[in-house]
Order: sequence, then C-alpha cells, then structure tokens
Amino acid sequence: MEHQLEIMADNGLHEECGVFGAYSVDGDDIASWVYYGLFSLQHRGQESCGIAVSENRDIRYYKDMGLVSEVFTPENLDKLHGDIAIGHVRYSTAGSSVRSNAQPLVTKYVKGQLAIAHNGNLVNALDLREQLEKNGAIFQTTIDSEVIAYLVARERVTSRSVEEAVAKAMRYIKGAYSLLVMSPRKITAARDPFGFRPLCLGKRGNTWVVASETCALDTVGADFIRDLEPGEIITITEDGVKSNRQYCGLVRPAPCIFEYIYFARLDSTIDGISVFASRIMAGRILAQTHPVEADMVVGVPESGNAAAMGFAQESGIPYGQAFVKNNYVGRTFIKPQQSMREQSVKIKLNVLRNNVAGKRIVMVDDSIVRGTTSANIVDMLRKAGATQVHVRISSPPFKYPCYFGVDIPDRGQLIANHLTIEGIREQMGADSLGYLDLNRMNEMIDKREDYCDACFTGNYPVDPPTRNIRGDYES
Repeated sequence: MEHQLEIMADNGLHEECGVFGAYSVDGDDIASWVYYGLFSLQHRGQESCGIAVSENRDIRYYKDMGLVSEVFTPENLDKLHGDIAIGHVRYSTAGSSVRSNAQPLVTKYVKGQLAIAHNGNLVNALDLREQLEKNGAIFQTTIDSEVIAYLVARERVTSRSVEEAVAKAMRYIKGAYSLLVMSPRKITAARDPFGFRPLCLGKRGNTWVVASETCALDTVGADFIRDLEPGEIITITEDGVKSNRQYCGLVRPAPCIFEYIYFARLDSTIDGISVFASRIMAGRILAQTHPVEADMVVGVPESGNAAAMGFAQESGIPYGQAFVKNNYVGRTFIKPQQSMREQSVKIKLNVLRNNVAGKRIVMVDDSIVRGTTSANIVDMLRKAGATQVHVRISSPPFKYPCYFGVDIPDRGQLIANHLTIEGIREQMGADSLGYLDLNRMNEMIDKREDYCDACFTGNYPVDPPTRNIRGDYES
C-alpha cells in the first residue's frame, strides 16, 4: 500500500478514522475496553486518539496526538473511571493535524454534556458551519465533527432525548458519518443513510459494544450482534438497545468499496462480507483477467498479501514472500530530503534477495496513487535480482478524489489522470501492469451492486462539495 511505504514523501492514501464505544450495564469501569478496542482500530488512524468516560453524570476525557500506545499510559488510563465510554482514532481527512482537533469532542451546553466521535466527512460541513457562525456559533476546532456536535446540542434543547436530537440533526448533515454520541447515561450511535463507513454492534456479558469493525469486538471478547443498517440510529441504555430506522431505505446504500480493498483490517467482516475473502477474490479476478507466466507471486505488505494469495491460488503460481516490513516506524519519523526519498522506502520495507533473485515475480498491491512508491518497489526487486516484475493492482485506477472520509489526493495528483496504463507501466519500470476490472469489482462482495466506487468512476452518491472544511477549493 502506498501509504504504508511513503509516509516520508506523504504520497499515498491515508486511513480515515475509527470509533469504539462501550456501555457496562453492571456499572464496571470500561475505559480499558475502549483502549483495547482503539488499539485494534489503530490501522484506521494513527495521528491522534482519545477516550471520554461518564461517571456519576460527569463526562471526563483524555486525548492527544499519537498512537494509542503513546497517548495512554497506565497512569492516565486509570484516571478515566466510568461505566460508559467512547473512543476515537483519527487521521485528519478534514481539519488540521493539531491536538484541539483530536476526538472525542466534549461539549457543555444548557442541558449538560455530550461527547462525540465521528468517522467520515460531511460534504456540506463548510456551508453548515458558515450558517451556524452567522447565528452566533463559536467553533473551537476546524473539523466537520464539531458541526455535528453543535447541531446535536442545539436540537437537544427542544428535544425529549439525545437520540431525538441526533435524528433531527441528521436532517441537515450530508455525507459520510458513523457516529457515537455519549450523554451522561446513554450512548447513541448512527450510521448515515448511504452507509459509507462501517459500524457494528456487539455484546459481552452485560456490556454492549459499538465499533467501526468487527475485529475490535473480537479484541475485547464481544460477540458480534449485527451491523447497523445504513440510516439507522440505536440507543444503548441500562434497559438495552433501541433502534430508530426512520432514515433507513430512503436512498440506495453506497458503502465504500475501498474498505474491502484496503482500509478495513483483514480479519473484519463488514455488512456480512469477509474482508479477507473479498481480497482473495480480487486476486483471483486479477489472475483470470491478467494472466502471466512467472515463478512466484508476492504481495506488498500488508494489504496486498491476501490478493496475492488469491492470484496464486487461481494461477497455480507459487505464493512467496519478497518483503520484510519494519512495523516500528512511528508517526514521528523524520521526512528525508528529496534525494533520500527512494532510500527511505527501504526503511519501511526491504527485499529478501535470496527469495527473488533469478525469478520472474508477480507483485500484487492494492492501489497506485501517484506512482512514486510503486516505481521504487519495482526497482528494489530488480536490484535484488528479479528477472521480471509484473505488477497487479487489486483495484481499478484511481481517477477521482473521495469526499467521504478517505484522503485521496485531488485529480491533478493522481497518476491515472495523466498517463495511460501503458504509460504508468513504463514509468514504474514494470514488465507488465494489470488493474482490477471495474466491471468485475462487485464479485469481491458477492456480486452486490450497492456500493460507492466514486474514486474510480466519478459517480458520487452525493454531490461533492465545492470547498473543503479548510475553505480551499477542490481542483
């Protein structure tokens, strides 16, 4: 994956965010559950994280820049007592990378306190923000999640409950949101009507859990109950779970296909579909549509590995390992000068020379964004002695930016908008290049037709914004 390799040049895709909430009916301290849940969702955001807890109707929180293991020490985690808690891991798809933009956001208003954690992007965030500011609203952050917080707090003043306020706020917000709202004695969770981002419900004993992915449920030993439906609102209290489906079925669902290609963890299941099985199928399709004679199939860690296995199974070419990944390159790694960027890939990834020398290699990766990293990896394989390098990509060419929570660069920076597939192959120095066929992509998800593929086709389920949250105009 380009992001995994090019943190130095910042040339790849970035994850969006992850949310996790827990409610102990028995009154047990629950912050540690959220800590472990966020740890399992770390792949969805490595920039900042936070946990908010409710104890005796008082909401307290701790958040900071950094990984979950960096931010939460035993000392500060022990200070977070409470039987209700929500947490968040973040990558800044909207808003600056500063501590004040870390989540959960905790708001005090006339009815009390609210804590909000949000995964996704609103396409009308800036318009809503400007309208609210004209009516006297003062914002403390630059993220669209605060727009949601303000709307919920405003609607709560004239609503009978927080869940009613969330439902009213959903009339105004457009775009992607998997949302957790914690009031002093309940958790309200909502998934946007298109279902862009995943959100699921689980339970262990008398503790309810809501999380972005099922892998987080597994981490805390919770049983998977179900996915939230697109448009559904659920409320968790000491009496159990109640559902509001007033926004369900109003539009055609459009869950993000790239969750299956890259973003979700391999051991997660989203909307009933195994992420692992979907990547295996992508590799099989690549082998069918772009066959090649070779000696070994390898994946670019981590998200290319399963697709490489599928390619090997379908083609009969042995699956092998060509790369050793350094998992300890943290977020503070110093960006090198331009002259060192090619070398810097080796800090994240290195080639097993004895395993590739003298062989024809099929290299499977999940995407090509700007192309720089892919070219560097092909070069590394050649220098290690590979006689041929055939690149296979388990997604179609990226041609359009995403406005729903994925940090895909604007069109001017996407290599597929400047070069043909043959031109990309030549630039990266590969012997051949094959992408996943757009017309067969739905086979990854059991031939379902309802999904968002706008980053490949430009067919957006919601009209994209003309400005982003920072106020810049998109190209």
